[in-house]
Amino acid sequence: MGSSFGKVLRVSTFGESHGGAVGCVVDGFPAGFAVDLDAVQAALDRRRPGQSALSSPRREEDRLQVLSGMEGELTLGTPIAMLVWNQDARPEAYEHIRRLYRPSHADYTYQEKYGIQASSGGGRASARETVARVAAGALAQQLLGRELGVEIVAWVEQVGERAVPDGALSEERLSRADVDADEVRCPHPETAEAIASMIASVRDAGDSLGGAIRCVVRGLPAGLGEPVFDKLEACLAHACLSIPAVKGFEVGSGFSGITLRGSQHNDAFVPAEGGGIRTRTNHAGGLLGGISNGEHLRMRLAFKPTSTVFVEQDTVTREGAPIRTSLSGRHDPCVLPRAVPVVEAMVALVLADAWLLQRSRRQETQRS
Repeated sequence: MGSSFGKVLRVSTFGESHGGAVGCVVDGFPAGFAVDLDAVQAALDRRRPGQSALSSPRREEDRLQVLSGMEGELTLGTPIAMLVWNQDARPEAYEHIRRLYRPSHADYTYQEKYGIQASSGGGRASARETVARVAAGALAQQLLGRELGVEIVAWVEQVGERAVPDGALSEERLSRADVDADEVRCPHPETAEAIASMIASVRDAGDSLGGAIRCVVRGLPAGLGEPVFDKLEACLAHACLSIPAVKGFEVGSGFSGITLRGSQHNDAFVPAEGGGIRTRTNHAGGLLGGISNGEHLRMRLAFKPTSTVFVEQDTVTREGAPIRTSLSGRHDPCVLPRAVPVVEAMVALVLADAWLLQRSRRQETQRS
């Protein structure tokens, strides 16, 4: 329980941070689809550690292995199993803190839930698990791109108190190449330079930073999402809040919308160029009543600072005795640059699932 996600497109992930491997099983993916495995590997490369001096020094190649569900490049319609071996796991590095509960980590809660916990790294709570999400999400992104022309682009909007100025970026034209042009994945050069300097300074002090990632989806058709409990924003929130370190999620105007009046916040319907209907503004963020309206889907995610810091902190042993400790290990001083492809992957999985559900409903209607 808790390691599977989706309805029509069902994804299950497995593996621990310092175990033998991490991976996923994707069930419900359409048959006969030609997968670009190089693109899946490229997605994993964007997420892997050791990309720069600002990320974890853990060295993982994250080479993808497809174990089932494909004949050459074509999907068979059967479960697709994908695996990535852990090559630089070091469980022995956690020996000195095996009897401690690390501040703000899941050691205590996993112990309380299961009566046992992975003693090295965060186990299933580690961001290492997101390797599997990115692999599955890369399949979903190819499906959405080829069938619907959907584009999903996420970027680092803010780290600490430094944020991209309002209106400085065009969400209409922003590409992944623009995002990846800088190591912190912020496509606003001045802000990116300031963020990189902040992360380096905080890393040298043994501390960490949080921030915000913005995501836009272009080309999403109207009509995706289910009413009431399975609203598209509810499914997106579920997916995005399951990402390690995410503590907040917004769609459209989000919390800033509370300062507006209804007459200011409402998105007027207007005729679209070339026919159809669209909205003049997009405070709703591409969703009305939990269903996509054809406008850009706009989201923002808040990430807390990395829990592992290298300064002395108060904690307790497993027996409850107070103790001062200083942690060690290989951790990102700021997770946001490597979390960008994870956000894109989880958004893609939700949207692909919603589209497959809508497609199946229409096929049933046509048959009847």
